[in-house]
Amino acid sequence: MSKRHLFQSPDGLVTKALRGIVAYNPSLGLDETNRVVFDSAYDKSNVSIISGGGSGHEPAWSGYVGQNMLAASVAGDIFASPSTKQILAAIDRVPSEKGTILVVTNYTGDCLHFGLANEKAIAKGHKCKMIICGDDVSVGRKGSLVGRRGLAGQIGVLKVMGGAAGAGGSLDQVYDLGMAFSQQIVSIAATLDHCHVPGRTEHAMLTDGEMEIGTGPHNEPGYKKLSPAPSAQELVNQILTYCLNEGDPERGYVKFRAGDEAMLLVSNFGGMSHLEMGALVDELLEQLAANWNLEPVRISCGFLETSLNAPAFSVSIINATAAAENCSYSAEEIKSFFDARTNTHWESTAGSQVVRRPRKEQFVQPPTEPRKAIEDTKDLRIDPTVLDKMLRGACAQLIEAEPDLTKWDTVMGDGDCGETLKTGASCLIAALDSKNLAAQGSVIAVLQELEEIVEGKMGGTLGGILGIFFVSMRTALEENISLAQSQGLPQLWALAVRTALDNLRRYTPAKVGDRTVMDTLIPFAEGLLSGQFADGVEAAVKGAELTKTLKPRLGRATYVGADTSKGLPPDPGAWGAMVAIKGLQAGI
Repeated sequence: MSKRHLFQSPDGLVTKALRGIVAYNPSLGLDETNRVVFDSAYDKSNVSIISGGGSGHEPAWSGYVGQNMLAASVAGDIFASPSTKQILAAIDRVPSEKGTILVVTNYTGDCLHFGLANEKAIAKGHKCKMIICGDDVSVGRKGSLVGRRGLAGQIGVLKVMGGAAGAGGSLDQVYDLGMAFSQQIVSIAATLDHCHVPGRTEHAMLTDGEMEIGTGPHNEPGYKKLSPAPSAQELVNQILTYCLNEGDPERGYVKFRAGDEAMLLVSNFGGMSHLEMGALVDELLEQLAANWNLEPVRISCGFLETSLNAPAFSVSIINATAAAENCSYSAEEIKSFFDARTNTHWESTAGSQVVRRPRKEQFVQPPTEPRKAIEDTKDLRIDPTVLDKMLRGACAQLIEAEPDLTKWDTVMGDGDCGETLKTGASCLIAALDSKNLAAQGSVIAVLQELEEIVEGKMGGTLGGILGIFFVSMRTALEENISLAQSQGLPQLWALAVRTALDNLRRYTPAKVGDRTVMDTLIPFAEGLLSGQFADGVEAAVKGAELTKTLKPRLGRATYVGADTSKGLPPDPGAWGAMVAIKGLQAGI
């Protein structure tokens, strides 16, 4: 949990946030006193939908004000319900000829204040109704007198209701849809840790190796603490079992029959990376199909309803078919309401799903590229046993060096150098084992394999440098193979390495002294001119060692403001190249 904030105090923070949030849509207006965000372009002939709650859940709910969603939202303090006065101000701000529906999540403060506002609005002559959404399955039927608490499933309710209102639905039609849809949602949340509220000193925290399932969006403890933390696959299995096990008398709230159409909402609580959220959605879809025979017809993933900076998420599954059976709209119409375009934050999570195709059709294999045939007259062959030993020695040394390379690159760069080199080394060992790569003693075959490994498995700057280096060296060997007979093998290698470096200089300005992999490769090439591989190795070692004293001049390391007076680790790329070269030498 991060305890650091740009704004250290909550004083004035909510209003300031709302002022910033409305900037993305000029049609939005803000009543600062009542913290009401409203759509100044809303259609009075349509049903007005209003929602809100405590702040800290953004984009809920101010981010959903706009066409085909909310007419207005109301914001309370962080994790605290807005007041009745604020809610009434929102109702008065967006009056409707057909009527107004208040839609809130099932928390006591929200229910009471929105409920009182609903009653007062009716007393003032408004046609007003209210829906309370509770979708969390974690507590169970016997666990609470107040029913299921609200999670991000409510955002789906707002979306289909907003679509129906925008299509001209009557007050009763939109209300019945909201009720039917909200009752067909099962949700549960899981967290890696709790969030941190600006200005507060005491917060619940989880220890290393712990997770919670059944988490609430206000820093509430989870239903169950998981220790040790399960794998992502096991956690998803537990989540789906809680949501979909119809035999669970405590949590079997929604039933799915064969052919029922499901919708999936996955909400980032604020602190999960997009990378992991993508992987989470994939795992959910895989298990839904394999274990529950469900392939959602609509999927929304992103910041739906957050909890400040919590590294947590919620999963909501909705039976759209069952919802249609309890309102005047068909499942197709409900999907069209889900798809109705808005000018709100919703668009960042929903994409375009009007036309869907089977998930398997989205995954394709690249066309097979035939490997270039090796001409015997241009091949360089050496003793297969020696070649195999050299390559395995270099790979083993790189894999052993990975922790240090990663550590050094984390200090001075982006931390990927060690893993990149380890990946390449592991792939080469696999090729030696499965393809008998060194069996013919073909150096050209090895270089072709290295090219494929680098191009397919090794990204980043180092991968690009090595890719150019290997293909250029292979070409130079093939074009100058006759030198092996006329001037000897050492001269051929010296020419090939020098040519490869010359080609590299066309794509990078790096040279000796810039603290890069070139601090090893260039001295290595110059050392080979003597005709002795050992001289090249010695020069490579000296070049790599020298990087400990050099200030970075290229790459990400230039941004960290290195202080060379305090001593630096070696450049990880230069060191990795030196380790590989020494590993080759050990196999001779």
